[in-house]
Amino acid sequence: MSLNPSTFLNQERNQKLKRNFECLKNSQRQTTSSLQDNPLQNLQLASWEVLEKAQKSGRSKCPRCGSSRMFYCYSCYVPVETVPTKEIPVVKLPLKIDVIKHPNETDGKSTAVHAKLLAPEDVTIYTYPCIPDYEEKRHEIALIFPGPNSISVKDIILHLEKNVEKNVSCGNNDDSSSEPFLKKAKIETKEDRNLSEYKSNSRSEDAVLKRVIFIDSTWNQTNKIITDERLQGLLQIELKTRKTCFWRQQKGKPDTYLSTIEAIYYFLVDYHQEVLKESYKGHYDNLLFFFSFMYTLIKNAKNSAGKE
Repeated sequence: MSLNPSTFLNQERNQKLKRNFECLKNSQRQTTSSLQDNPLQNLQLASWEVLEKAQKSGRSKCPRCGSSRMFYCYSCYVPVETVPTKEIPVVKLPLKIDVIKHPNETDGKSTAVHAKLLAPEDVTIYTYPCIPDYEEKRHEIALIFPGPNSISVKDIILHLEKNVEKNVSCGNNDDSSSEPFLKKAKIETKEDRNLSEYKSNSRSEDAVLKRVIFIDSTWNQTNKIITDERLQGLLQIELKTRKTCFWRQQKGKPDTYLSTIEAIYYFLVDYHQEVLKESYKGHYDNLLFFFSFMYTLIKNAKNSAGKE
């Protein structure tokens, strides 16, 4: 029985499409497996060469306190002598970040120092009970912490605008005791339009987040800080659920409990896309410069030892 040439060609074409589809599925599986194996591998990071050299050299002195450290001094927030500052990336952030560290948090285990090292102009670390006075600026400050009144990153602007409108409304009501006056038909002038535009722009400027607070502590120790009266009434923001890559995962806690540097990084990525409405192209990836290097080192060491 002979096959019709067109039928034969159709069968061959279908088999080829099927083979291509299987190849694509296998490629996607490999990519997914690779991402699960190292979810940090697609970050746009500066070269690790300086860290690799420092690792081979071993511990080095802190240029300020003289303590022996690896890569950086977690007390002085500076790189050690074998890691030249000029070879460390500097990240510019769209807002200021305050980290409030629990006094019992071990300095050497905290990842908050990574943020200070890599974004020194925009990050400040305080040790509780030392907390800045946020009273006058609380309308432009947010606290990153889950809770019943927390909002998502995408709702930040809407929340701030409502607060501004509420404040403007309260401000207008202050004149309620003044004498009534007769209304007159008003012709809007160019000056009036300019004033209206100015007020509108001012209102938009007021509806901007300028500072974000993170708590650096184990989850079991956060209650002491989060209940402090100086942090009450601040806008609270809850991050999207993401899995941590931190090698010191807290016992009994789910893998969605992030380290401090991961929380800062993921917040900024979401803020860039949801609030600034800009395409994210690795702007803050270098905040994970030290974190991703250490993650890779530890993972390779575990693999070499036959551990998962």
